[in-house]
Amino acid sequence: MEPLLTVSNLRVTFGTRIALDGVGFTLAAGHSAALIGPNGSGKTTLLHAIAGLHRPARGTIVLTPADATVAYVTQRHDHARWMPLTASEVLNMAGYQRRGLLGRLTSADVAARAQAADRLAIGDLLRRQFGELSGGQQQRVLIAQALAQQPRLLLLDEPITGLDLVSQQVILDVIADATAAGTAVMLSTHHLDEARHCERVLLLATDLVAEGPPDEVLTTERLREAFGGRLLGDHADHDHDLDLLLLDDHGHGTHG
Repeated sequence: MEPLLTVSNLRVTFGTRIALDGVGFTLAAGHSAALIGPNGSGKTTLLHAIAGLHRPARGTIVLTPADATVAYVTQRHDHARWMPLTASEVLNMAGYQRRGLLGRLTSADVAARAQAADRLAIGDLLRRQFGELSGGQQQRVLIAQALAQQPRLLLLDEPITGLDLVSQQVILDVIADATAAGTAVMLSTHHLDEARHCERVLLLATDLVAEGPPDEVLTTERLREAFGGRLLGDHADHDHDLDLLLLDDHGHGTHG
């Protein structure tokens, strides 16, 4: 099967600083991949590059087909609370790229919007001001907006970090449903358990330290290579999950 996303020998720079270097991998439709690594390792930078927000200094990012829809949900920001829009209006932004600001919602748009709202359990929030919602509610609205675009590739930057448990579970269930329906999903995370929900893991430290199934990548040796002194703990035994603590500030830096 031809990959939906192919990244080859990718380098991204900011001035003289190299944010990513030599990164390459593929992602097939209906599969999920987690990006994990310390702050500054290039997780957000990679998502930005795939979404077309950063131009690579070297390498290629290829979608197959070339017109495949990509939806990107960025990290949450507190300044979103000033936004003078209802949750419904935020959800309706899903079709702006295709129909423009003044275009009318089609019947297909309305159906996709309703399905996404139902899946993220936000129907009772749509009349409320977006800025008045909790962080978890805002994130569910934004992911519903992304799903309403019916993307072939869904990019999520730390989608459940800092959210309430209900919102975390809803979002994790939605990711599983999206991949089952054929959407490719790539997400960044600081949490080993969240990474284990994905079929593949990319461990970053500016370069690609390791890539593969969670059991092969999320090992003590590989994590120590990426996190260095920010990793504590070791195997409890070989038949159970790693007993590890990642010492990271979970910051939302621009180039994390």
